[in-house]
Amino acid sequence: MPSVVGLLEEHELAARRRVDGLREEADRIQAELAAAELEWQEWVIARRRVGTVLAPDGGGITDEKAAPGPRDADVRSAPGQAAQPKSQVPVWREGLAWSVLSVDYQRILEALADRHRLHQGPLTCQELATLFGLDAVPAKVEALRSKAKRLVARGWLAERQPGRFTLAQGPAGQGGAS
Repeated sequence: MPSVVGLLEEHELAARRRVDGLREEADRIQAELAAAELEWQEWVIARRRVGTVLAPDGGGITDEKAAPGPRDADVRSAPGQAAQPKSQVPVWREGLAWSVLSVDYQRILEALADRHRLHQGPLTCQELATLFGLDAVPAKVEALRSKAKRLVARGWLAERQPGRFTLAQGPAGQGGAS
């Protein structure tokens, strides 16, 4: 007859394998989503470019500079500073506008910029979820954590204490007006 500890270990192992499998699936879906968002962004840029070229005045360069939205220079960083292919979060660099990020990432930066301006401390992902009006359930919190970790990896946010996020030095120095 197996021991109680042995049975518990079997159940723990099965649960861990399930969690690992679900994490792998979530990572795969996030990578697929990132690729789809990048493709969508490229089509938006292409449509804007064609619209500029087909404009009645011939689409002068001055019109393109005045047009809202990301420019190719904002979307593609210099070699060595660029995010990995299929990533929708470029590596932060001086002068890079928040507008190159998707709306979800901009919301996170804005929330943390407000905290920075008010000289308040960092936020956890659970606090961010509540702030955004989301249910603080594990799925929502983990989705925010994934985005926050990606922003940390790309230099937009800092995580000086585990699980507590704030603006990184560069974006904080610009006050969001990059």
